[in-house]
Amino acid sequence: MSLRIAEQSFQTDTGRQRAANEDSFFARAPLFAVADGMGGAQAGEVASRLAAEAFEPAERGSQPPEAFLRATIEDANRRINSVAHDDASRSGMGTTLTAALVEGDEISFGHVGDSRAYRLRDGELSLLTMDHSLVEELRRQGRLTAEQAEQHPQRSIITRALGPEPEVEVDTMTYAARPGDLYLLCSDGLTTMLKEDRVRQILVEAYSLDAATNQLISEANEAGGRDNITVVAFRLEEGEPAEVADDATLVGPTAAAAGLSGEAMRAEAARTRQADMGGAASQSGRRQARPPRRRGRTALKALIGLLLVAGVIAGAYVGSRQLYFLGTDEGGRIALYRGVPYELPLGVDLYSEVLSSPTRVDSLPEDRRDEVVDHDLRSRGDAVDLLENLEGVALAPAPTEPRNEPSQPGGGAPRK
Repeated sequence: MSLRIAEQSFQTDTGRQRAANEDSFFARAPLFAVADGMGGAQAGEVASRLAAEAFEPAERGSQPPEAFLRATIEDANRRINSVAHDDASRSGMGTTLTAALVEGDEISFGHVGDSRAYRLRDGELSLLTMDHSLVEELRRQGRLTAEQAEQHPQRSIITRALGPEPEVEVDTMTYAARPGDLYLLCSDGLTTMLKEDRVRQILVEAYSLDAATNQLISEANEAGGRDNITVVAFRLEEGEPAEVADDATLVGPTAAAAGLSGEAMRAEAARTRQADMGGAASQSGRRQARPPRRRGRTALKALIGLLLVAGVIAGAYVGSRQLYFLGTDEGGRIALYRGVPYELPLGVDLYSEVLSSPTRVDSLPEDRRDEVVDHDLRSRGDAVDLLENLEGVALAPAPTEPRNEPSQPGGGAPRK
């Protein structure tokens, strides 16, 4: 089953307490992204714009979705870091980036920072990304409750961003999608102002996505509007993806002024679908090609053999998409992998890296290290729970050592 974008809407707003908008976004179905910049002297605006623009010339080729997203985001990071290095006034600038790519019946994400991706399915709102922030790290370690994290004075400190360093770790993940799913990408100017329950209610009750994005931004401003607010929303339906005109790319807060609204894009998509239907009808009267002649049993056996091998590979690949396991990355850190830890003939890997933890395997107690290297297959939730548990174990002080008062947490990049 293939899915296509049935409806989309995107808006950005400076908010009530900022003089400039340092958010940017990209929206060209089936690819969407939101970036939230940081840095003085308009450096944040430059960083987020460079991140969004990285998707404009990106050539997909034969890359799988997650590999494409990771490569594009890593390239954006190098460009931002290079500009900051060459211009002292932009030193240290950076940006978050959360991107989504719809393909077939799946949706893949690339993510760095604390912008977020949500999915609304059957009235339930689910957070699909994990914040790279100091407060989130403390919450995952059990040092803060969810309620404490919402009000923490250091909740704006992020631990990972594009730009500050020449290399960046990119989280990628893929989810099965369904017709009717609604996806929301947003900067933290929305999520620090509105609770998730209210975001869910607005998305459920709005009569259109344009109405929903309007209300989200309006209520975020009414709640204080302490930061720039950017929302990109799209809903899926069953059907072949429709082509979108090249000029439907949206980058930065000035896109709406250029007339590239959600309504304009939907109209263009409708015109394209009609043109496609007309082309198909014009070919329906053509004579069908003559079927190929039989070439003997040897060729038939070879074909059957190839089909069986292809079926085994395809079945193994599809089945592996629902499984996860822990392992180590090239730096000796605990990593979460999707798939199964095997390789098939013809160089087909049945696994891909989802994320790497900052925790090294050699920092674990010896009796817990086997849980990383045994590659037991788990659900995503179980694998993430085990990863978080191991991170907590690694961070806990050894019982034989004297206890010291914990130092003030820090080390993250201050936002804005």
